[in-house]
Amino acid sequence: MFIDETEVYVRSGKGGDGFVHFHREKYVNRGGPDGGDGGRGGDVVFEVVSTLNSLVSFRYKGRFIADDGKKGGVNNMTGRSASDLVVPVPPGTVVHDAASGELLGDLVEPGQRLVVCKGGRGGRGNPHFASSRHQAPRTAEKGEPGEERTVGLVLKLIADVGIVGVPNAGKSSLLAAVTNAHPKIADYPFTTLHPNLGVTQMDQNTSLVLADIPGLIEGAHLGVGLGDAFLRHIQRTRVLIHLIDGLSEDPLADYSQINSELALFDPELAKKPVIVALNKIDLPEVQQRWADIERLLKSKGVDQPVAVSALARFGLDPLLWKCVELLRNAPEPVAAKELPVYRPPNDPREFNIRRTDDGGYKVFGTAIERAAAMTYWEFEGSVRRFQRLMDKLGVEDRLREMGIQNGDTVYIGDEYELEWQD
Repeated sequence: MFIDETEVYVRSGKGGDGFVHFHREKYVNRGGPDGGDGGRGGDVVFEVVSTLNSLVSFRYKGRFIADDGKKGGVNNMTGRSASDLVVPVPPGTVVHDAASGELLGDLVEPGQRLVVCKGGRGGRGNPHFASSRHQAPRTAEKGEPGEERTVGLVLKLIADVGIVGVPNAGKSSLLAAVTNAHPKIADYPFTTLHPNLGVTQMDQNTSLVLADIPGLIEGAHLGVGLGDAFLRHIQRTRVLIHLIDGLSEDPLADYSQINSELALFDPELAKKPVIVALNKIDLPEVQQRWADIERLLKSKGVDQPVAVSALARFGLDPLLWKCVELLRNAPEPVAAKELPVYRPPNDPREFNIRRTDDGGYKVFGTAIERAAAMTYWEFEGSVRRFQRLMDKLGVEDRLREMGIQNGDTVYIGDEYELEWQD
């Protein structure tokens, strides 16, 4: 099975909690705070693995969650940081945020990495909160929550040569004849339902990677036939073989139709080096038509069209060596680039407050919700620190302006519930 587009849920690890502890040792009076910091949560990292050629593995697993960092210990011992979760992806994978559509990365080179979710930092132990006036703090931080998001993955195959043409032109037969690939071959339209890759070794130092693109018909760029799902794979190729069916009623119309679909999908495709080849030249009726077809193609600006037979394996070596010659001067494929779009910076200190159905107040905001998640509610010092932060951010003043009364409930995000005492 071939899958070239999917969405997955990813979440990085939470940081380990800081520790509240005081040094205890015989003959050591007032040893002081010695709670260790928490370890860092694991990142979620996409890494290119050259042996992969589809996204099929994501069909069976659509959630990737990194490990959390470990809690700090006594004697200032820092908790263990979690290992990064490395997710293998094939070369040519484009990663974008599913919610906003923002491009996150274009993974092309083997070994290339992209951090899609960064692990939370470890919480600080109580030594960080000691001062000359407060020498025994019962205050620490819990680990920072990890990030989570849904990302979209789109695969654009990376091949030297892309084979395009109308359905049943013989593209799969050509790929099978020159490589060890075994695509499905039959005498009905749309036999090929997904792109196939194959490698041919020309000589000791020269090899070609070829991609057989499913047949295109008029309107493919708008979703007609198999649609435009496979046209993006042609964007990665550097040279095209435009294969024409020698038994077609109007080979020239087929040729023009495919060129139009490529140009309508992406104008850059029309600029790629292309070799036009008429297939099935082993048949007598095609041999009789070849001279007229060659003349018509040349009148349309085609330089040196060739005649081949994938079934009889006639003319294939010269065709492939011509591809090698064009590849030497063809530009390298470039990674996808995001258009410059201005995005107003989000201030994490911003917050919103709304009334709830039960008469309470619900507070939303990046900084205040993160602070609540990192607070030890069982320690009075940590609670006072959170209250100071609410005052510093202006949450308390806003609640008073909205008319909050003693005993009213304040919700921080979706997880924390507090009672207001003025």
